[in-house]
Amino acid sequence: MSHLDITNCKKRKRGDKVFRFKTFGEHGYPVEFDGSFRHNVEALLEFGYSENKICRGIPSWSFQLEVSCHPPFHILLFVIEEPIEASVEHHCKHCLYVGWGHHLICNKKYHFVLPSKDTVIAFLNCEGNFDGAISMKGRFNIVEFQGHIMHGVFHSNGFGHLLCVNGMEAGSNLSGRQIMEFWDRLCNGLRARKVSLNDISQKRSMDLRLLHGIAYGEPWFGQWGYKFERGSFGVTRAIYQKAIGTIQAMPLCILVHFLSNSNHDLPAIVSRYQTLSDYSLATLGDLFRFMFELKSRLPDDSCIDSYSTGIMVEPTCRWSPKRIEMATRVIVEALKRAEFRWVSRQEVRDAARAYIGDTGLLDFVLKSLGNRIVGNYLVRRSLNPVTKVLEYCLEDVSNVFPTQESLSINNSKVKARYKITRSQVMQDMFYFYKYIIRDQKQNLNMGILTAIQAAARIILDTKLLAKDYYTEVPSRVELDLEGKLELYCTIVLKNTEPANEGANKAMPPFECISLKTNATCDELKQQVERNFRELYWGFRGLIVESILNLNAKGSDLVFGLVQVGQKILCEGSNKERGMINELIYESDLNNRVIDCPCGTKDDDGERMVSCDVCEVWQHTRCVHIPNHQEIPHIFLCSRCEHEIIILPSIP
Repeated sequence: MSHLDITNCKKRKRGDKVFRFKTFGEHGYPVEFDGSFRHNVEALLEFGYSENKICRGIPSWSFQLEVSCHPPFHILLFVIEEPIEASVEHHCKHCLYVGWGHHLICNKKYHFVLPSKDTVIAFLNCEGNFDGAISMKGRFNIVEFQGHIMHGVFHSNGFGHLLCVNGMEAGSNLSGRQIMEFWDRLCNGLRARKVSLNDISQKRSMDLRLLHGIAYGEPWFGQWGYKFERGSFGVTRAIYQKAIGTIQAMPLCILVHFLSNSNHDLPAIVSRYQTLSDYSLATLGDLFRFMFELKSRLPDDSCIDSYSTGIMVEPTCRWSPKRIEMATRVIVEALKRAEFRWVSRQEVRDAARAYIGDTGLLDFVLKSLGNRIVGNYLVRRSLNPVTKVLEYCLEDVSNVFPTQESLSINNSKVKARYKITRSQVMQDMFYFYKYIIRDQKQNLNMGILTAIQAAARIILDTKLLAKDYYTEVPSRVELDLEGKLELYCTIVLKNTEPANEGANKAMPPFECISLKTNATCDELKQQVERNFRELYWGFRGLIVESILNLNAKGSDLVFGLVQVGQKILCEGSNKERGMINELIYESDLNNRVIDCPCGTKDDDGERMVSCDVCEVWQHTRCVHIPNHQEIPHIFLCSRCEHEIIILPSIP
């Protein structure tokens, strides 16, 4: 994905306001986020550029975000407000899978999308002719597109789902880390309540949740506070933690002892990293953690995995290879005279100007020389953390990469450090991943080694993660700056028994209700009605009839009755015609009976099959139907199959 400078697009005149990508979503940028999630989103959208053609008939906005100035690189953030009337499905499958089926259906969803380059180009180029361009049911619907750089959706009560993150491996110019930092900043700023995600992230076809689980004891998304929320195939939090501990603590000496005959590269790989490490690598967790740390310190492979002194020159380059080579030698000689100390870019440039008059050539070479080997020297480049100025330094690596056969190599650790590359680290990691951790063909029935496959399977079955962003409701009653009383209220539907499962379902999160200090209890009930009707689809006909934990008349002042730290429980009933209370929750009237051998009793999003006799649903994996195989037209669970077998034959 190449840089896309939207501000120069001739197809349309966009809003003049451009926001900084690295700070967008912080408190005060672009707005003070000091209300509930819903009010914060509304305040944010005041700064957006209104879009009429992203999703026809659905309110949409865009924000121009500047990722970098030099070179200019802008991206678009689209925000789409999807009312429930425009939704194909009222119920959210993501809520159901992650275990939030007891949540009430909200009136609105907000989609936050960083589109891919192809989507943006289609959007900009086809703006004037959407009907003939990409369309979904007669409209350009960016929400339905696949392959976005980022796509997250929030329900209007502050619960949300991060649906996709596609970094550089998927063609984006933004790394996965940059995208996650942006998303996390956005969730914090908007005061989201809780956000889930389905962790299927991979690195070179390796599952990151498994690699990072072995190395750090948590998934890759754990760096931003996302933790176990729900396991698939009956995996619980305790089982997951046990699997992590088991695979991390696997002794390397046992692996080498038992597997060296069948995996001839294993001893060499373990020895390589033990030589590089300054501390003992005793377990599989130690090895993977060191490999990640080493990889992060190594320069790009293109910079250090070659003995060549040349710089990659494009065919359209304005300077010949000979001139570039001459300028490179001049710069290296200038750095030699600095006696291996760090020198600012300007000093190096000034010293080379005495021999090279073309400043453009010097700038090109200086930019290309960072962390490259030239002859017997490694040209290092770093940003001084104090002065914020680029500095260069030479490092003699002649004892590692001799240019003459007569030179000897006498420092094995230094030699290994310089010969290892990022590509080599990933290759070694892939070897462990494929042949030790994930190899289903290898016979590992050797005592403790049997735990590797089981632990890896459990970690891979833990994909549903979540983060609490705004967990604590303030426990005090306070007056805001305008002298209004802020209370935290929720609704309990009338005639719901406390012991019934529906009692928990009928308790949405507490919402902040702002009242005048002279407000009465009747005014409080009206305000609660208005607030919850705006939030929840099933509460559009809500009537608040009483306040459960306040013994007061309707004309009594709220301010004189409320105690510090008290939350308000309002009892109400739903008067909407045709509204069935069981249908107002995300779980719907799900009559499917799930009883899988793995212990799963609820839908976890994995592929299932129903028995044609008892109609009980089970995971296809648990009944030994491979993923690549179609579900059979007729399926009998083991229980029904056994009962049929033992039935007496009919004469």
